[in-house]
Amino acid sequence: MADHTPDSEQLLLDVLQSLRERGAIGESSLIGAVAHAAAFVGAIPPTVDTLLDLGSGGGLPGLVIAVRLPHLSVTLTDRRERRMDLLVRACARLGISDRATVLTGDVRALAKRSELDQQFDVVTARAFGAPEFTLACARPFLRFGGILIVSDPPPSADVDPRARWVAAGMDRHGFEFSGPSLPQMQVLIKR
Repeated sequence: MADHTPDSEQLLLDVLQSLRERGAIGESSLIGAVAHAAAFVGAIPPTVDTLLDLGSGGGLPGLVIAVRLPHLSVTLTDRRERRMDLLVRACARLGISDRATVLTGDVRALAKRSELDQQFDVVTARAFGAPEFTLACARPFLRFGGILIVSDPPPSADVDPRARWVAAGMDRHGFEFSGPSLPQMQVLIKR
């Protein structure tokens, strides 16, 4: 797919619908899920070249990012082989197989692979895990100065979303906040 067009958006929705029908996506509203994934797209600096999506599952936000940012090389990861087989087919149908890699395996094992060590400008995580686990899993993949973009659960009125990340030891893991908070999203930079 050469660029982000109305046709590419419809194809993306068709592919995501197919993934949902096969049980890979549980969201009741694909439009809402794509809108949430678009927030990841908006947080990615235009100068980056490589992105790794932790726990890609049914392809959100990874497929949306790959379709909307055609200059980006995207790596999708998940430990569930069936889901990753579906993502290989989804990438082919979307015409992004030349710049989208699908890796099956636990991210802790993948992080030990030398060819993946500090190779990514951006790591994304949507509904991946607790903050400390997410920080520990993302760190080995990111270059210094790389960006971690994480979707947070809906905020509680009495809890500062950033406080969760500070309490999880983001400083100990070598991360700091990069700019202001985004709605339901944290953007951190690896020091």
